[in-house]
Amino acid sequence: MVIFGALLSLAGWASLYFALCHLNSHRSCEWNCRLVTLLHGILAVSVTAYIGYVDGPWPFTYPGTKNTPLQISAMLLSLGYFVFDMAWCVYFRTEGAVMLAHHSMSILGILLTLWLGESGIEGCAVLFGSEITNPLLQARWFLKQTGRYGTPLAHTVDVLFVLLFVLMRIFVGGTMLYCELISPRPRFFIKCGGVAMYALSWVFMVDIVRFAVRKSKSWQNHRKERQEATNGHKGKID
Repeated sequence: MVIFGALLSLAGWASLYFALCHLNSHRSCEWNCRLVTLLHGILAVSVTAYIGYVDGPWPFTYPGTKNTPLQISAMLLSLGYFVFDMAWCVYFRTEGAVMLAHHSMSILGILLTLWLGESGIEGCAVLFGSEITNPLLQARWFLKQTGRYGTPLAHTVDVLFVLLFVLMRIFVGGTMLYCELISPRPRFFIKCGGVAMYALSWVFMVDIVRFAVRKSKSWQNHRKERQEATNGHKGKID
């Protein structure tokens, strides 16, 4: 049933992509793929948020517990997507080694959790933390493609993305990893996977820090240019 669910999920995401390519033929393949990515991010965050905050158990307190049917469904939903997106990225060669490593680790982590039949709550927590910034990431790309990246909306999206990434991936993710490591319930391989995913978050964090520094310098230069233009305009009036 798990294999059937994974294949069904993969077929669903692939069918959605090809349907978008047909209906949205004036757009690029990447545009349509990112629409699929955006939908997956919204669905994954919504389902895993319900699992963590409503259905339970609380991942920080009860790691290593048996998978529930809802947890299995959420992981199958994302497993099919990650396989689809991994294949798409390899075929079109759009992503680097870090992103491909992230997809590979996500696929292996979900497969391991489904095979063991436990630690589904941690898997869903990781999905929630890793996908919650995804809609903002896609919004940045769509704003760039439509020529709106220099707008206040785009600046707001950038700030929210950086803050949310640091909060969820580094601070909350670090707390989750600590709870995972000190608990006697999770298997050794699950703990190793948690360490690997957290280490990968820090690799992404380096790129985000560089981006934040460039963005800060860009804002400072823009503010300086505006101030110089204003002072020059006043001088002409005087």
